Amino acid sequence: MGLLDLFRRPKLERRSSGTGYTAEIIAARQSYIAGRSGLGELTSTVQMAVSLWEAGFAMAAVTGTDLLDRRSMALLARSLALRGEAMFLIRDDMLVPVADWDLSTRNGRPRAYRLSVSEAGGGRSETALAAEVLHLRIGSDPVAPWSGSAPLRRASLTAELLHSLEAALGEVYALAPLGSLVVPMPENPEVDNETLGRDFRGRRGRVLLRESVTVTAAGGPAPAADWRPADLTPDLSRSLAAESLEAARSGILSVFGVLPGLLSPATTGPMVREAQRHLAQWTLQPIAELLAEEASAKLGAPVAIDVMGPTQSFDAGGSARAVQGLIGALAEAKGAGLSPAEIAAAFGAVDWGEALKGSPAGA
Repeated sequence: MGLLDLFRRPKLERRSSGTGYTAEIIAARQSYIAGRSGLGELTSTVQMAVSLWEAGFAMAAVTGTDLLDRRSMALLARSLALRGEAMFLIRDDMLVPVADWDLSTRNGRPRAYRLSVSEAGGGRSETALAAEVLHLRIGSDPVAPWSGSAPLRRASLTAELLHSLEAALGEVYALAPLGSLVVPMPENPEVDNETLGRDFRGRRGRVLLRESVTVTAAGGPAPAADWRPADLTPDLSRSLAAESLEAARSGILSVFGVLPGLLSPATTGPMVREAQRHLAQWTLQPIAELLAEEASAKLGAPVAIDVMGPTQSFDAGGSARAVQGLIGALAEAKGAGLSPAEIAAAFGAVDWGEALKGSPAGA
């Protein structure tokens, strides 16, 4: 640095602020930041379906590993229901839930992950290979087979409809003057009418009386029609809000694999059991098979997960009736004089273990 450099203006140091890159990252992760399943997950219908998933996986019987405990299974089910994906970092004695991740792939399969693990004092980042994590995903698309999609993400229109209906009904019951009566005053100035309209807001069940000054041309009393009260309660039946809300709820429950009849006021015991069996058999058990396959490949031991047995989602009455019919057929065959070899040949194709499963005879 010379003497003349003291009188020269220093050069400005320019650095990239990263605004463009940050905007791209935010745009790419907008669905995750704003909620990948939309506003529908705030409704009680969605939370009930998510709770059924969570309870079903928490009760599942896991054999072959001790890492998939009930707490981890419940966390996994909730993440799958709301996000469509669930990831755990494999450690020697536990599975660490992962909040967010980025990955690299080869041939459409994950190869390495950059993980974000949540901590009470602040999260930490960690890099792991694909064999070090359990990554379960549902609703994958061939365009991006390494990622999953939540049920609400696949039915976003129904979720938005349900949220809009519940929000609209909430505003009606919070702000509308339900049960209020008012006497019309058509001769008032516009300012007075606006003030009067603001006074009606939220006043439920009140009779609002205002004296009218309208008189006839001859100076007589106010006409009787001016004192006829008008009901301010909105007519929601014409908007078909109840029918639309019921249809939206049924659609959301169907997306999660829950039969809409489960919430019907006319639901009976057999319908409740059938809804539970349908949820466990056609929704939870296939996901459990995917998890068992992933765990068997990553944990190095065969893993089996059973949701049907612990939740008792089997047709016990049907199994008992089947066993009763088989026993009756055996008795009739013996009474008809058939030999044991003929009876064994006739009933040799029967899967007795499957027939006795869930029945009192099998217990």
